[in-house]
Amino acid sequence: MTFWIVTSFMALAVSLLIAMVLLRARKLGQPAAAFDLKVYRQQLRELDKDLARGVINQSDADRTKTEISRRILTADEQLQAHQANLAQPRRVTLVMAVLVTALILAGSLGLYVRLGVNGYGDMPLSDRIALAQERSTDRPSQAQAEAGVPPLPAQQVEDSYLQLVEQLRQTAGERVNDAQGQALLVQHEANLGNFVAAYQAKQNYIRIMSGDIEAKDHAEAAELMIMAAGGYVSLEAEAELRRALERDGGNGAARYYWGLMLGQIGRPDMAYQIWAETLQTGPANAPWIPTIQAQIAEMAYRAGIDYSPPTAVPAPGSPLTGPTPEEMASAQDMSAEDRQDMIRGMVANLAERLNSEGGSPQEWARLIVALSVLKEVDRAQAIHDEAIQTFADDAAAVALITSAAQQAGLLP
Repeated sequence: MTFWIVTSFMALAVSLLIAMVLLRARKLGQPAAAFDLKVYRQQLRELDKDLARGVINQSDADRTKTEISRRILTADEQLQAHQANLAQPRRVTLVMAVLVTALILAGSLGLYVRLGVNGYGDMPLSDRIALAQERSTDRPSQAQAEAGVPPLPAQQVEDSYLQLVEQLRQTAGERVNDAQGQALLVQHEANLGNFVAAYQAKQNYIRIMSGDIEAKDHAEAAELMIMAAGGYVSLEAEAELRRALERDGGNGAARYYWGLMLGQIGRPDMAYQIWAETLQTGPANAPWIPTIQAQIAEMAYRAGIDYSPPTAVPAPGSPLTGPTPEEMASAQDMSAEDRQDMIRGMVANLAERLNSEGGSPQEWARLIVALSVLKEVDRAQAIHDEAIQTFADDAAAVALITSAAQQAGLLP
């Protein structure tokens, strides 16, 4: 109720201010006729003084007074006409004031109905975190989420393939402790879009293996559960993700879905952080990288973070360092000493240019590795530290430079 009282008062106050402006005829300065009147009256006073001193005779004074009086009358008529024109039609003005007031009130209410949330109280950060914690423990189960997912459209597959899958189901059902059969069933059920059957078979595989599994097995089980729930991360899927991350904290698929879960429970700040770290560690050709890149901007927006896409991280094995092909060809006929001098010259030129003009992360990485090849480890370490500081705001560039430092043996 307090909210409505305050907002209504504010809207009425603004409306009244605008109405007062409309109802009040404002005079902006004075017309020229008002100035003329002052001049003419001053001339009459000066004329009387000249007549008293005998500067002019009576007949000239009378003739001049007549002319000045005529001009005074003309100026006065102009002033009266100007003031009459300033008066606004009162009825029109009242109608306009009422319309403006109604427009402000109705427009404010309409905007609030469309954009606001009636009855929603203040939500400080501590309350948001508490609400996210509540959502993390009190949210729909896997079965409830699956029940609300519409069925997928039927896939066009050959009858022979369906028969083979049906035989596989029967065999896997009979051989409940056959891990290989369950693994095959996971693959083919997923191919058919039967994600519920696929993750159930994956859970059977994990049970049969009795702990002799990898993080990717739990991550795959969680992924199938999430797909079966239409993209929703349930508590059961979260448990599988937790097991995957306990085995391998760097598992990219598990980290992606963990971030997705954090975004769903109201912690986009933590989701953005884990996704940004995952993008930084790469590898760039991992299947989860494009998915994170497509969603991280929206997650950053929800978290109130100013995000700009980083520069692309080259795929593993892509050339980051070393001379160009033309430089390599020209060095084939050189002696070892000349070739070493050529390398030192190129390194010196690159270092000088980066120091004076700056350069791309790839060029800094190339310089780091080249210096390590020349056994100038201390200098390479100094360049690495400078590059990290230069590109501190670019996660992808930092990842690239860090990778180069690892290749050079500067980092473990």
